[in-house]
Amino acid sequence: MKTTNILMKTTNILRKATHYGLIVCLFLAIFCSAEVLAQQSRMIDVRVAPEHADWLYQTGEKVKFNIEVTRNDVNLKGVEIRYEISEDMMKPLQTKTLVLKDGKTTVDAGTMKKPGFLRCIVYAKYDGKEYQGMATAGFNPEKIQPTTTLPADFVAFWENAKIENAKIPMDAKVTLLPERCTEKVNVYHVNLQNFRRGARLYAIICVPKAPGKYPALLRVPGAGTRPYNGDLLNAEKGMITFEIGIHGVPVNLPVSFYSELGNGPLNGYMHSNLDNKDEYYYKRVYLGCVRAVDYIYSLPEFDGTNVYVAGGSQGGALSIITAGLDSRIKGLIAFYPALSDLTGYANGRAGGWPHMFREADKKDPVTARKIENSKYYDVVNFARLVKVPGFYSSGYNDMVCPPTSMYSAYNVITAPKTMLIVEETAHWTYPEQWEKAWEWMYEKLIDN
Repeated sequence: MKTTNILMKTTNILRKATHYGLIVCLFLAIFCSAEVLAQQSRMIDVRVAPEHADWLYQTGEKVKFNIEVTRNDVNLKGVEIRYEISEDMMKPLQTKTLVLKDGKTTVDAGTMKKPGFLRCIVYAKYDGKEYQGMATAGFNPEKIQPTTTLPADFVAFWENAKIENAKIPMDAKVTLLPERCTEKVNVYHVNLQNFRRGARLYAIICVPKAPGKYPALLRVPGAGTRPYNGDLLNAEKGMITFEIGIHGVPVNLPVSFYSELGNGPLNGYMHSNLDNKDEYYYKRVYLGCVRAVDYIYSLPEFDGTNVYVAGGSQGGALSIITAGLDSRIKGLIAFYPALSDLTGYANGRAGGWPHMFREADKKDPVTARKIENSKYYDVVNFARLVKVPGFYSSGYNDMVCPPTSMYSAYNVITAPKTMLIVEETAHWTYPEQWEKAWEWMYEKLIDN
């Protein structure tokens, strides 16, 4: 689907949105519910864990997984399970079905001869339903190296793109949202010109009301389509917060608008035009992150120095990318970054979201061109350029942004970096992870 067709269809959907909706409470409820559901206990709990407390092993060292199935925290006797052992996101190396006499067992999963991750997924049957648990052992993950390579003209490609983008007038349009303002913070809907004349970048900005100069936080989004509310919490602590969307549509419309957009013209946007590196969907997105920093620097309330960027998943990717592209960024927070080591599957191991080239025929000319073009957009190659401190966090059970892909990017970063691994987490976080991330950022601000 060509970018122009996407924009035309998006415009048609936008015309159907006849009123602006207040969705703050609904959006927060959905977000919080998702976090709670990811962590809450189930009636049948399938517990899986490697024998090492840190889930880490040396290559060549054998790993065993302890499996326990409980109901109301009591071992479930006579339950049938099926387990699969596989390298990260690969086909199972072994599969077995057995009945647990005492509700628990230990399985020998073998080892890995190269750095990576070995996963045990367990399915338990009870009362006609299937329950799942998993654990993933890491084998020298700090030694994982990316499969993607750095194009010779990578830096020149993006420097030229930034120069061309800088020629486009920002043409900022700012609308106060009185219903969202608080005693301490003003909230605005903002749109800027980006990528080409007439194309817009939309965002919510929160600015402290008290006179003064403030540091800024750029919030970059996860994948998908949704409205945004702005980061009031950090703004009330004394930061300008700028939360952007990436799809060139307003970010304060009713939820139904984004559902229709995501199921329609933006379905699969992450693959759009990858056969042409100058027209790939994410080129406008990456440049939009730089344009967002341009806007922050134009604000009279900005302290002129401190801009941090933060996000998770696609947002984790954009955090690293923005820090690699823009020397004005002073630090970044990235949770389980997507778009990392996209060529992984083409090289026989896990690749990053959106899991490109899983069944690719590398001899096909179009596929070969897409593989080469992906290197200009791979987080790994931006990670090589990062020169500022970063806070990173993820878990080993993530099958959306697999840990193999995350470490492919993390391991090439030479700038100061802090990693918080919460082994059992998948594509979600505990509140404590974000708390530690914000503590890290505020400590950096105090040091500055």
